[in-house]
Amino acid sequence: MPYVNLTDDAAEVFLGAAGAELDEHNPENRFGLSWLQEVNQAFDDALASGKPIILTATGKYFTNGLDTDYIAAEFAKLPGYLDTVHALYTRVLTAPAPVIAAVNGHAFGAGAMLTLCADYRIMRTERGFWSLPEAALNMPFTRGMASLIRHRIPDAVATEAILTSRRYNGDAAAAAGIVDEAVAVDDLLTRAHAVAGERAHLVGENLSVIKRGFRLPLLEDLAVQTPPTLL
Repeated sequence: MPYVNLTDDAAEVFLGAAGAELDEHNPENRFGLSWLQEVNQAFDDALASGKPIILTATGKYFTNGLDTDYIAAEFAKLPGYLDTVHALYTRVLTAPAPVIAAVNGHAFGAGAMLTLCADYRIMRTERGFWSLPEAALNMPFTRGMASLIRHRIPDAVATEAILTSRRYNGDAAAAAGIVDEAVAVDDLLTRAHAVAGERAHLVGENLSVIKRGFRLPLLEDLAVQTPPTLL
């Protein structure tokens, strides 16, 4: 399950279980309802520390996005489920602390969008892809998700990513402006902590106020309830 590791200079929010392997019950860190609750609790604990937040994971995946098994079993509940995902995005986007994503592995779909909610994004170079596979999977984007992508990465890159489902490795993601930099996996957390240290003095409610004002159109789109007619 997701957990927090407090260090001298940051609160590390891990999206999976402790150790080298991911949670055996959710090996891809998919957005199950219980997982979303656990991530929100971990985020609460991280915010309470008064430190910058590093969002990361261990193993093969950062997160593989939506819980497709839940969607298949509870399709009528999909709009509410997607609104819960939007709420997590909003929390990260408006956090009163710098949020650094340290992308350790694959970030697909809703998981790729979660990386875009961070203030600074670092991705490993050796393995792992960032991708929005919805077009290839015959799935639409919600208004909030489309707005998140449009606001957070360059327009030409967003258009390519959304319409082609291209997979970007770390170097390609950095060159495209999807992430701020790509580093070797052994340097991933070290670099994230360096960025956290540079921004530690910014922690406080004023940072949240600034983020909300700066990202208001995006936040308004994420607040719109997902209509059943979307699908």
